[in-house]
Amino acid sequence: MTSAPDLPRATGLLREALGARLLTPADPGFPAAVRLWNGAPAGTPALVARCQDADEVALAARVAGRCRLPLSVRGGGHDWAGRALRDGGLVVDLTGMRQVDIGPGASTVTVGGGATAADAIAALRPYDRVVVTGVVRAVGLAGLTMAGGYGPLCGRHGLALDNLLGAEVVLADGRRVTADPEHEPELYWALRGGGGNFGVVTALRLRTHPLAAALAGMLLFPAAQATAVLRGYGQAVRDAPDELTVMAGFLPGPAGEPVVFLAPVFTGDDAAAGQAAVDRLRALGTPVVDQVAPLAYEDVLRLFDGGMADGNHYLLRTRWLARVDEPVVAALTAAAGAVSSPFSAIALHHFHGAASRVPVQRTAFGLRADHLLAEIIAVWTPGGDPAPHRAWAEHTSAALAPHALPGGYPNLLAPEETDRVRLAYGSNWERLRRAKRRYDPRGMFSAVPTLPPAGPPGPRHGEGGRQPREHPAGT
Repeated sequence: MTSAPDLPRATGLLREALGARLLTPADPGFPAAVRLWNGAPAGTPALVARCQDADEVALAARVAGRCRLPLSVRGGGHDWAGRALRDGGLVVDLTGMRQVDIGPGASTVTVGGGATAADAIAALRPYDRVVVTGVVRAVGLAGLTMAGGYGPLCGRHGLALDNLLGAEVVLADGRRVTADPEHEPELYWALRGGGGNFGVVTALRLRTHPLAAALAGMLLFPAAQATAVLRGYGQAVRDAPDELTVMAGFLPGPAGEPVVFLAPVFTGDDAAAGQAAVDRLRALGTPVVDQVAPLAYEDVLRLFDGGMADGNHYLLRTRWLARVDEPVVAALTAAAGAVSSPFSAIALHHFHGAASRVPVQRTAFGLRADHLLAEIIAVWTPGGDPAPHRAWAEHTSAALAPHALPGGYPNLLAPEETDRVRLAYGSNWERLRRAKRRYDPRGMFSAVPTLPPAGPPGPRHGEGGRQPREHPAGT
């Protein structure tokens, strides 16, 4: 697109269709409409279209193309990098599309493109069924599912994307299509791991699973016990059955000091086995907080409520780790000891079981071996100098890099980390690029994970299923 955007024309076309649901910076509701979970400065869009159905989304896409406006999509508003807001662009706001429709026998559920994990779980509670989610209730299901979706049910039921049965999508030219195994199968493949780079997902059909309650909760240990606890955690996750998925890491303690956390979620039917698994984790140190009990799944997702307050400033870095071995334990404990803010945290997400048994070519998601996702979360209050917090996150990421797998979780990679995105998809990269050229040839969508603009394919990485070793950050 080389011509200047025609903002007046776009405003007129959308105002005619949406009325007061089209917001400009002059409208009172605009500041709230562009407020994201991450309060750090982000792009300033020119227009926000608060869509109520797929037809309005299609209109917004057509207008953006016709008037040469950058386009972005806001679902749950939890993209840390602010990619829901593009400078001078049009935001397709899906927050009004949060409907949840229960399928026959509650074995499936169809949710709107703006629905959150909390919306779906609340609707399914009377049926004692759940969908696969991340670890936070407020996160939008569409963005989470299309990029991956690590969470408490990963071992038993796979990633969130492994439970996507179909999607309704608005393409860049405004066409509405269904993507599932029988309709647009290549788009269906790309959506499962390729993120929102192919269109606007206005509805998702998800598989549900029976779950009345899980044995779950939080164990907190003093930082002085970090080495022993993390060593034991590394062994415990290698032995874990599908029914047990365990997060770990460092959270701010009562006085802002880092404490070690273990967050087990056991969803099996054998209560004794679940209790034995929790007892093993409990014995790794002397917990200062020991709160593990049978919980409804919606309460499992409340474990991290309030830990990361809306409006604070966030910067994330990520690494994939094959194991929690001695060098990793040393790097993590050193990072906790050097933390630059009493609000920052490190989380290890546990990938194993059902998620690791999916053939890597079945979806666009590029890593199916057992691993831990390290999420490095630098947090500071508005008005603070970001430099020390950025330095802490970058240093922690660099310390883990020599012990990490290539790439990283694309949903958490920074927009400029294009090379790591490519490594993350491995042998799926070229197929994903072909899908991008097919469904979004002009590069209208640049959501998570960031794919380079559509163009001719470059040299292949990871021939024969092998990926090159990644160099440490900064080299």
